Amino acid sequence: MSLPSLDNWLLDVIRSDDAMMSWIEEYRFYFSAPLYRALRQIVNGATVIIITDKERMWFGHYIVQKFNKLSPSRPLIPLVRMEAIFGAFEGIESAMELDMLEDMLNITYCENYLFWYVGKGDDRRADIAKRSEKNLLWVFDEEVPNSLLLPSYDTFLDVKLLHLYRLFDKAVNGALFGEFELT
Repeated sequence: MSLPSLDNWLLDVIRSDDAMMSWIEEYRFYFSAPLYRALRQIVNGATVIIITDKERMWFGHYIVQKFNKLSPSRPLIPLVRMEAIFGAFEGIESAMELDMLEDMLNITYCENYLFWYVGKGDDRRADIAKRSEKNLLWVFDEEVPNSLLLPSYDTFLDVKLLHLYRLFDKAVNGALFGEFELT
């Protein structure tokens, strides 16, 4: 018996989870390609570096607190907020400073990391994450190739972020435990 594709697996999870709302079923088409790339990297040991715009800092904290729950059901995944790695991150302004930060991260993580950015596309914090297509981008109000586009004016945006996080977390489990095709 062959494993389902990520798209089919996502559809089954969305439809079987009472907490998911119907809007997420439509978004899975936009969510699956960036998710697939991120999952492949995570399964191969990449560190996930969370970056958010200022309005979504609460969400970055939420991810870090919830993602690696001490539980025997899943191995711990290296995940950290950017501010914890480099406290002066907020002061970066030039392309040269971004290059220096990227060099430090390449040395520190042996080039095996990805950024998970959540926030407005025109935020300066997005600049480093938008430099590579390998990163997981949940961008508001700006179409960025290979990203999930969300409207910042959506009244239910915070709830939708929590739903998307829940689906992401389930997908990490599914990838680690071979519940869908990841090759």
